[in-house]
Amino acid sequence: MTGEVAVLGAGMHPWGKWGRGFVEYGTKAARAALADAGLEWSAIQSVVGANTVRCGYPGQVAGATFAKALGWQGARVTSVYAACASGARAIDTARAQILSGMADTVLVVGSDAAPKGFFAPAGGERPDDPDWLRFRVLGATNPAYFALWARRRMALYGDTAEDFARVKVKNAASGAANPYARYRSPVTAEEVAASPVVADPLRLLDICATSDGAAALVLGSVETARRLGMARPVRIRAVSSVSPTHPRTALDLPDIATDSAPPGSPVADPFRPSIARAAYEEAGLGPEDLSLAEVYDLSTALELEWYEDLGLCAPGEGAKLLREGATAPGGRVPVNPSGGLASFGEAVPAQAIAQVCELTWQLRGQAGERQVPGARAGITVNQGLFGHGSSVVAVR
Repeated sequence: MTGEVAVLGAGMHPWGKWGRGFVEYGTKAARAALADAGLEWSAIQSVVGANTVRCGYPGQVAGATFAKALGWQGARVTSVYAACASGARAIDTARAQILSGMADTVLVVGSDAAPKGFFAPAGGERPDDPDWLRFRVLGATNPAYFALWARRRMALYGDTAEDFARVKVKNAASGAANPYARYRSPVTAEEVAASPVVADPLRLLDICATSDGAAALVLGSVETARRLGMARPVRIRAVSSVSPTHPRTALDLPDIATDSAPPGSPVADPFRPSIARAAYEEAGLGPEDLSLAEVYDLSTALELEWYEDLGLCAPGEGAKLLREGATAPGGRVPVNPSGGLASFGEAVPAQAIAQVCELTWQLRGQAGERQVPGARAGITVNQGLFGHGSSVVAVR
């Protein structure tokens, strides 16, 4: 183990389409996290911002942007970008600063004001950008990518559209109990089946939306937490960050070709399972120790994929695990008790931080109607474009 850091405070701005700037959302989340920690802004020694490249230059220097918005007070500022894994990388940067002795208290903030509709690359001609190329050359939008994985599951494992709908029904029920979620109404399988087809076999209610939103954490050393009177703080025990290895046996957008390195034998452990494996190894835990998991459900089918990648079941058994109720509230390992992206939508730099906020509230026993009884250990997992895989393990 590399050491633990404590979650001193957690805060969020509700997800939605609010029509305001990302700085306003992030500042509100930051102040909520500070209040939760019982700290004044002046007590923060470092600010790590998860960047949002869509929000202009201020979004690309998010650490300084939020430090300025809260009021310059001399804190160290750092900004991090790793696509959809930006929030987890910001957490890991803060953890490294604490464990190295550079700072005792670090504020981590992620916020976004997302465009309407599904994400697309920035404009302009950029033939060296694989994300731009997949849209221009292949017409491979994000929903098309999600649909390819869904079709793959149907072909390999016999998953059905009804299985995918069950994921949405489960997550919508949890989201209905979450005051920070954008969508707070239960959904039936019939409503999923009646929603428009976006990319066959996925329908509109199978795919997450884009949202405005923000999340923040105040992290500190375990000693700092105890000094503040927190006898049993939630502790971040592991943060993994892995990239793919050659050769990749399943193409993963925005990649549109095989690796250029010489061919070799397929690796024993593909990319996505390696994300959680690295976190488990660092934390000294395994899937059997988990009380809950927060996964990156860009689509209903991708949530099933994460069950297997987390080791909750064998490859191909994700739908079976879902049908048995193991991942539902009250099940063996509830997955996305927050409601997941199905209920929140994507606010890219905030979502990995929001996952850890949910773990924090669950492990403290503060999750209200969606509380997982006796929660003691949880994991988050997400995957950002361009090979960013991240996972966080928190315990109490």
